[in-house]
Amino acid sequence: MVDTTEHNQNDLSGQDSSAKIKLPKLIRDASNISSYNTEDIENSIIHGDSLNVLDRMKENSFDMVFIDPPYFLQLPNKELKRWKVKTTVDAVNDKWDKFASYEEYDSFIHELLTKVQRVMKPTATIWLISTYHSLFRIGKIMQDIGYWILNDVIWVKTNPMPNWLGVRFTNATETLIWAVKDKTAKKYTLNKDHAKTFGIGKVRANVWVLPICTGKERLKNSNGDKLHSTQKPIELLKRVILTSTNENDLILDPVAGTGTTGCVAGALNRRFVMIEKNEEYIDSMLERFKLELEISDKPLVKNDKIIELFSEGLHDSVSEN
Repeated sequence: MVDTTEHNQNDLSGQDSSAKIKLPKLIRDASNISSYNTEDIENSIIHGDSLNVLDRMKENSFDMVFIDPPYFLQLPNKELKRWKVKTTVDAVNDKWDKFASYEEYDSFIHELLTKVQRVMKPTATIWLISTYHSLFRIGKIMQDIGYWILNDVIWVKTNPMPNWLGVRFTNATETLIWAVKDKTAKKYTLNKDHAKTFGIGKVRANVWVLPICTGKERLKNSNGDKLHSTQKPIELLKRVILTSTNENDLILDPVAGTGTTGCVAGALNRRFVMIEKNEEYIDSMLERFKLELEISDKPLVKNDKIIELFSEGLHDSVSEN
């Protein structure tokens, strides 16, 4: 079923909006679909397994790829309690983050990245985000396949999970790898003005300071719990898209989750294709697209505020734990 109905809905601030919003096409993957023409899947959600769908896409199709893969956190299969306050930790315990071994995880990442590499244009770039749990394994796999890493970008969270136990450093960062499909790639997009705007300090370094996804932006299920454990903030995808794509570029997210990549891409006049196999996540994507999303090209957290956070705010939050 393909839904391209136009809707009049409310924007994110709850104010009435008269703008007509076009929902993305919803395409159900099926074995009788022999191939996907790029023009037919623009601005769409494909309900299916990316490892199967990617094989039937045209090579050299996409200008940019964003991947937020499973982190393979390897958390114990039990309820986690904070020692002092005895409250339950709302941790990542989803089926999609569970693998039998490092070998199984590595095999999945290798297959996904190999298939993605084929559909990237020669000038395309790829972003991949992860934590220390799997970042180094993923980086090695990327280099083994032939990707050429351009940069890493450190995301410093202004509101990280508190360091309740105090047996490690406060885990307040995630890392994005930014790469091209091979060492010969030239003329990829870097919008320098945006890169400078989002970087920190006088040198505008490759550090992005912004909060995790909270409040109204955080999607909830029917029980009021987080719908997706690792939903990424709009601000993060805004920075990724503005720094490395141009208007009308085609963006791929092969493990789309709740669809932040597509929502931000559409709001910034980029085309997109999202692949996701979880029906509940897809339903939430379609609801998100009914909301008008207005995005500023300015950073959410200003440079002077970042200095204040590092000198006072973050220090205080760590010392209180």
